[in-house]
Amino acid sequence: MGKSAFRLGFSRKVPCWRARQSFFEVSIVEVKSIEYQQRLEKLGALREAGVDPYPNDFKPGRTAASITEEFGGLDPKGLDARKDETVSIAGRIMAKRDFGKASFVHLQDRTGRIQAYLKKDLIGEEGAALFKLCDMGDIIGVEGRVFRTKTNELTVEATKLRLLAKGLHPLPEKWHGLTDVEARYRQRYLDLMVNPEVKEVFIKRSRIIKFIRDFLARREFMEVETPMLQPIPGGAAAKPFKTFHNALQMELYMRIAPELYLKRLIVAGLERVFEINRNFRNEGISTQHNPEFTMLEFYQAYATFEDLMRLTEEMISALAIELTGSSKITYQGTGIDFTPPWTRISVREAILKYSDASEDIFGSHEKAVQFSRKLGLSIPEGLSHGKVITEIFEEVAEPRFVQPTFVTHYPLDVSPLSRKNAKDPSIVDRFELLVAGREIANAFSELNDPVDQKERFIAQLREKAAGDAEAHEMDEDFVRALEYGMPPTAGEGIGIDRLVMLMTDSPSIRDVILFPQLRR
Repeated sequence: MGKSAFRLGFSRKVPCWRARQSFFEVSIVEVKSIEYQQRLEKLGALREAGVDPYPNDFKPGRTAASITEEFGGLDPKGLDARKDETVSIAGRIMAKRDFGKASFVHLQDRTGRIQAYLKKDLIGEEGAALFKLCDMGDIIGVEGRVFRTKTNELTVEATKLRLLAKGLHPLPEKWHGLTDVEARYRQRYLDLMVNPEVKEVFIKRSRIIKFIRDFLARREFMEVETPMLQPIPGGAAAKPFKTFHNALQMELYMRIAPELYLKRLIVAGLERVFEINRNFRNEGISTQHNPEFTMLEFYQAYATFEDLMRLTEEMISALAIELTGSSKITYQGTGIDFTPPWTRISVREAILKYSDASEDIFGSHEKAVQFSRKLGLSIPEGLSHGKVITEIFEEVAEPRFVQPTFVTHYPLDVSPLSRKNAKDPSIVDRFELLVAGREIANAFSELNDPVDQKERFIAQLREKAAGDAEAHEMDEDFVRALEYGMPPTAGEGIGIDRLVMLMTDSPSIRDVILFPQLRR
């Protein structure tokens, strides 16, 4: 069957859509097509023999890790003393060595890999015939005793064999060598299947989120859920995705942030709330941006942005220790030390430290624009003074902060939801946490003056009318909520994906999102 199918496959004419492909590429396509056809024929043979290739009645009693943990410390004599004990395990065939009447396979389950030994004398004629129709990538179940081979490898000696799922495609033998990394993202199921280090990233991601939940719960924060579909997109400066609700006959937006709803809950008296969930922003895609991303936001009544600095230091340094055993990690070859306290520097101090700017740029819009143009920045006509200062900061200082740094006191113009600084109303009580030259967190003492908030929304509407697509919308109901009284509050947002990138030494946000957004 195999040889005739192989000859037949290569004798077919190449379809016109492959005309521009090299001979090598066409050959690979043909080989895959041939193996797919061969596996279909095996599937048919199984069904004709009365074997269900996709049963649902096998219950593995063990995992690869549990077998290794229980039996791994025993020598051959110790294992022989337990030869009457049997274990059952299910997994995908990741490696196969066939010696005729006996074969070795490596089975992979959610916990790792273990070897199985299949001998015709033990699994019988029927089992041996079944195994001949099994391929790499198939999922099987085996039952038998545990022993060690002559090479001292812990192995399950099968006495029973079940085929649990027949795979119709071969596993990617050289997956590590793929130069097109998008192929890994597009077929993440294969990436996770054959690359253990990729699976480990997402195991760590799960641990990171659980750690954060537990950390906040111990501090009496309540986890909540707020709307994903919002009539007014608010809480951040970003372009939203728009949709339409047919029954309500109204436009809705995928949320860009949960902030305004979480603050409503502070007004309601919940006092300490957090949410870990998705945000959606209709923006570009890069190594640091995905249009759908995970954000932690939390709010604490009777706290300031300085309180949240201390909480953030404590949480992230403890997280590093939980994952690595140390508050020091390595990210892309650079050592990063999360040991508190972290550096604190204002936007103003950072610009003066990392550029030849004069103090004049902070008092004169004209001089700020002149300096920005000297830096080569393209400043749109009519951009506010505070936004020009922020552009200068992001150009000259932001990339410099490799070690954890709290950058404080941003201009009022770029912080429409933040409390004004008591000494200088042109700036706000806010910080951004920068690590490895990128923003990880953003926090501030919240604006709870409803009159001031409404005036800022009106100013944002003027900016939107002037062409700023990311300016905030007016949210009358949020202002109304503030009019009932919100206690002094501090709030913070932490980008979970970027935090996971740091903690797993991942260069791209796509490496820490299971199914990142890609072009067609």
